[in-house]
Amino acid sequence: MNFTSPFALCLYAIVGLSVLGLPVGHAMIAGSILYLAVKGMDMGTAAEQLLNGMYTSYLLLAIPLFVLAAEFMNTGSIMDRLLRFCNAIVGRFRGGLAQVNVVQSIVFASMSGSALADAAGSGKLMQTMMTKDGRYPPAFAAALTTVSSVIGPIIPPSIPLVLYALVSNTSVGYLFLAGVVPGLLLGAVQMALIAVTARRRNFPVEAKVPLRELPRITWEAVPALLMPVILLGCLYSGITTPTEAAAVAAAYALLVSVVLYRSVSVRDVYVALRTSARVTVSIGMLIAGAIVFNFVVTSENIPRTLSTLLAGYELSPLLFLLVINVLLLLLGCFLEGTTIILVILPVLLPTAQALGVDPVHFGVVAVTNIMLGLVTPPYGLLLFMMTKVANVPLRDIVREVMPFLYVMLGALALITLLPDLVLFLPRLLGYKG
Repeated sequence: MNFTSPFALCLYAIVGLSVLGLPVGHAMIAGSILYLAVKGMDMGTAAEQLLNGMYTSYLLLAIPLFVLAAEFMNTGSIMDRLLRFCNAIVGRFRGGLAQVNVVQSIVFASMSGSALADAAGSGKLMQTMMTKDGRYPPAFAAALTTVSSVIGPIIPPSIPLVLYALVSNTSVGYLFLAGVVPGLLLGAVQMALIAVTARRRNFPVEAKVPLRELPRITWEAVPALLMPVILLGCLYSGITTPTEAAAVAAAYALLVSVVLYRSVSVRDVYVALRTSARVTVSIGMLIAGAIVFNFVVTSENIPRTLSTLLAGYELSPLLFLLVINVLLLLLGCFLEGTTIILVILPVLLPTAQALGVDPVHFGVVAVTNIMLGLVTPPYGLLLFMMTKVANVPLRDIVREVMPFLYVMLGALALITLLPDLVLFLPRLLGYKG
């Protein structure tokens, strides 16, 4: 690589501006404009690429709608009812409240589509519940909320999988189906580790919920539990597109909170809309920057060059996936997940396709890697978020996170080595891959 080439200068600008504190999306746009200027190309190309990418993709509308649905869930009393339901199911076992943390993440995953939304939505509440009267160490409670939150973007709906569908031209519906088993597998290994840890560290047993209370608690949670059923039913029956399904999810969340639970005021709706707008703008700027930067990457012919280079090593599809696992895990330690999906994966996709790697399997493996990066030191965005939410030192959270990270890496190895785990449900509903 020529270290004074226009592309190198573009990379220097992006890294330098990001280090100085400029948001990554803005830095990518600035670096790309510098590239166009040095190459003598029309700098208006940046605006053209941005507008074409942002305004011709109907799929992008699904992201703010899923974010809004999660905000309505957080604003009303839906989360409280879900927690009571989860506690009634698994709270009676040793370490039961820790198991509740994982189960509520699995349930909430089918509504938020975002790890950060999951952690923000239930993080403070679960931290308070678990540390009350010294029942669990604060660091363990914070670490558990951190790792359980990564389930959210794997089980449908999933904002990262929507972004992957955008860059790979893969069916969102099949991607959502493919994420179900890997997401449940991550939840299962976390709950298994909790069961072992609870006995070793003598975690408390919660008071049993009387069986006569179970029907009432379940009935109160049914409207919230029906949301993923309605969402996926609309999507896979062909009644709606993914974007329209996201709109249905947001409308249903608002309807349940306002009409059935009567726990949302006009001000709460305003706050939810404002928060969703801020999150959407943040994600939108990353997408905009990635679209412009991807034009630069394509102009430099990097995807084809990388594909040719890797083809020279005659990698098998499995060995390629193992190499990608290591690469994405390392990148996930330092880069934000959306950036990896929008910038790195488009470069790797042509090689994956040339080697015959199924695009749905590749997408789920990649997104799982990226989610594990959220809880991997030294960067780990969720780690930093939970230090603020739980007011626990980072080193203490990292110490408690590591055993969970090891078992989740084991689950990642399984879904990498056994594609049928990922593709079973999509094939059941007609996927030909």
